[in-house]
Amino acid sequence: MSSSSLWRVAVDAPLPEALTYSSSLPLQRGLLVDVPLGKRTVKGLVLGPTNEVPEFEIKNVIDIDPEYPVLPEPFMKWLEWLAQYYLHPIGQVAASAYPPLKKTEKTRASKRAPVIPQLESDSALDLTPEQKQSFEDINRHQDFSTHLLFGVTGSGKTEVYLRLLDEVLKRGQRGLVLVPEISLTPQLIQRFARRFGDKIAALHSQLTDRERTNQWWDVVEGKKSILIGARSALFCPVPDLGIIIVDEEHEPSFKQDEKLKYNGRDAAVVMGKMMNCPVVLGSATPSLETWKNAKEGKYHLHTLKSRVANRSLPEIEVIDLRKLKSDDDEKKKIIEKYSHLPFWLSPDLYERMVEVLDKGDQAALFLNRRGVAQMVVCPSCGHTTECPNCDISLTLHGHSHLVCHYCDYHENFKTKCPDCKEGTIEAVGLGTELIERDLARLFPEKRIARADRDEIQSRADLEDLIADMENGSIDILVGTQMIAKGLDFPKLKLVGLVLADVGFNLPDFRATERSFQLITQMSGRSGRHVKEGESPGKVIIQTYNTEHESITFAKNHDFVGFANQELDIRGQLHYPPVGRLVSFRIQGTQLRNVEETASLLARRAQALKQQFPAYSSVEILGPAEAPLAKLRGQFRYHLLLKTTQVSVANPFSRQLLGNQDWVPSGVRILIDIDPMSLL
Repeated sequence: MSSSSLWRVAVDAPLPEALTYSSSLPLQRGLLVDVPLGKRTVKGLVLGPTNEVPEFEIKNVIDIDPEYPVLPEPFMKWLEWLAQYYLHPIGQVAASAYPPLKKTEKTRASKRAPVIPQLESDSALDLTPEQKQSFEDINRHQDFSTHLLFGVTGSGKTEVYLRLLDEVLKRGQRGLVLVPEISLTPQLIQRFARRFGDKIAALHSQLTDRERTNQWWDVVEGKKSILIGARSALFCPVPDLGIIIVDEEHEPSFKQDEKLKYNGRDAAVVMGKMMNCPVVLGSATPSLETWKNAKEGKYHLHTLKSRVANRSLPEIEVIDLRKLKSDDDEKKKIIEKYSHLPFWLSPDLYERMVEVLDKGDQAALFLNRRGVAQMVVCPSCGHTTECPNCDISLTLHGHSHLVCHYCDYHENFKTKCPDCKEGTIEAVGLGTELIERDLARLFPEKRIARADRDEIQSRADLEDLIADMENGSIDILVGTQMIAKGLDFPKLKLVGLVLADVGFNLPDFRATERSFQLITQMSGRSGRHVKEGESPGKVIIQTYNTEHESITFAKNHDFVGFANQELDIRGQLHYPPVGRLVSFRIQGTQLRNVEETASLLARRAQALKQQFPAYSSVEILGPAEAPLAKLRGQFRYHLLLKTTQVSVANPFSRQLLGNQDWVPSGVRILIDIDPMSLL
């Protein structure tokens, strides 16, 4: 052992800790090495030397991987933070920091479009006074600081990003821009390509492994100065990082739901701290987590209250679907006149569509189809049933009973409305395909396109759709939330939200926040290019629940009022961002084993809480059946931890799980720190 020393190596395997190996090679922290693990050879990241001699036989490091550079120290610290904070094996976290393929010679076999299009360059636009102020205030900071650029839709946040990046490049540094996966559209990349030409690289899921590998090397070797990407772009070690920008920071898609369940926005802020560079978070509808930090002065707040060129915000009209059923004679005549309309289309929205399409402009209809189980509503009074314990809507199961997916409260499904005692409660369900079919019947001359996960399956599909919208060869666009984000279509003058209620009643404490964000973001697509003096874009929201706070605040473009009210409600219930939440998902193929493990986990949690006074603030909710109770052959249960003492959530969770030797085979416990979705 004299000539060799002991090293901690994070191997690419589901092991909670790094392993110890001996080596006489010239190792250093941040190197990638080949090591034996069982009977196979795996990659491992060298974390550093150690003096602790383990009780088992020590194996030798086989070799240093010559291809990859040593990972920089701040980046290493960031990887270790991710593993520790999200309770995920360090070796599997480290494996994400490398490209999928060997470097090898670049092949030209594929005939795909280039990752970054070559476009004619444009010059910087004149800044509005608000943009100029925000740009100058952020640009003063060159060390770590976090900034919220809070601007209404169409206020020109992207131009501020471009200016900030320009300054960073002038200083000889580089920039990282994160965008949510869905809106990683050609539109944004095109704007950056026009300004920065061949200085841009991109990383996202629509690239081939070869493209990803080539883009990774272009950044690491310094050939490209700006990396634009989805959340996984954080794992590319950008040298000399001078700024991190997170656009649409409120988007739930920044959170990864499988394996390493990290939040790209939060991880970006920590990376900025490790790299000592500013982080800019941009949104028209900031997440409540970010808003709270800005209100408390932890983040610098920069506000853009007006659209560029003084364009007016769209006019929002709310249509009460309850009033479409009526015994009033006058109303009956109107109903008869429009009897050819499908059940989901109000006369008002139909007439507005006719008006806009006759002028040669475009209309988009939006349906948030993310509802998992059917929602139940009384069409007479708009009543929906909520859990008495959790302030969460109940979900209909098997047409017979309503369930709370937090505390497992059950009640029988009664058809008579308990509120108005008159209406008959109905289950509501609707899909984009049905809407498309009905529209083809109503507007046979018009060109209709559908944008949802079934229709848009590749980068090329999305690029084609955007090009068709931009050049006016689509009249009516029907879509899910894929079309709600960051898109900018000059001729789009009318946006209709077909059934706003779908998002209200998901079994999730963030349902109201998400609905408000979606309504505001979707509304923001309308009338972005109207000139002064022209009538503004129109938004029509159809709903059974006109009093819902997400609608009343969105109608008045009042984010601040909405956020303050919602933070107040969350505070009373100790939900994030006031408290911390950790979710444990217990899953397996045998229902009985899953149920037993879930109740054992709950008993362990109660015992741990009683044993240590420091954990007295931890609330244990459940176990309850998960909303998606069976998925891909796996039965699923949830246990939630809630605490107002932020610092105890991680240690409690780590202790609760232990080394998991008590978990029966065939059952897995998956932990999610700061979950974004509880389905």
